[in-house]
Amino acid sequence: MTALAELSGTYRIEPAHSELAFVTRHAMVTKVRGTFSDFEGAATTGPGLQDAALDVTIQVASIDTRSADRDEHLRGDDFFVTSHYPTMRFRSTSVTARGDSTLRVAGNLTIKAVTRPLTIDFSYQGSAVDPFGNERHGFEGAVRVNRKDFGLTWNAALEAGGVLVSERVTLEFSISAVKESVGSDSGG
Repeated sequence: MTALAELSGTYRIEPAHSELAFVTRHAMVTKVRGTFSDFEGAATTGPGLQDAALDVTIQVASIDTRSADRDEHLRGDDFFVTSHYPTMRFRSTSVTARGDSTLRVAGNLTIKAVTRPLTIDFSYQGSAVDPFGNERHGFEGAVRVNRKDFGLTWNAALEAGGVLVSERVTLEFSISAVKESVGSDSGG
């Protein structure tokens, strides 16, 4: 396994082998899971994580909770208002190693033009060279946020007490980062 301090270069997040997901409570008794399928991101770093940076943009309309009606509701005026705020964005402000297996990424998450600071610890899952010669690195992380902090305030009271949608949302990340070749032009 490559130590985090040995990483250097430009890495792109490969959506086909990565997942940006979320989990929240529904009706106070079950969990609803969802993903965003359309996103792009890149990270750069010098040796020892010098000047390390991460920038990720998510197309909010790509939300998928396995319910077409719920997805349309989330895209609409009660939640994300994708017609006016089509993207979410996370930009790091600092990236540091906590030993050889944890990467702490602090930054700003913007949803619906509301920006809040966020710190995510990613566990380093290792590296591999795939059959096509690509150097890949895996990271997994999660963080809890309050959706109301980002203007996502819609809810419905339940007859027995409580609310339909929890304020707390866990964001989960499983990332495959592919190192870009020096001097590569977008090839294959």
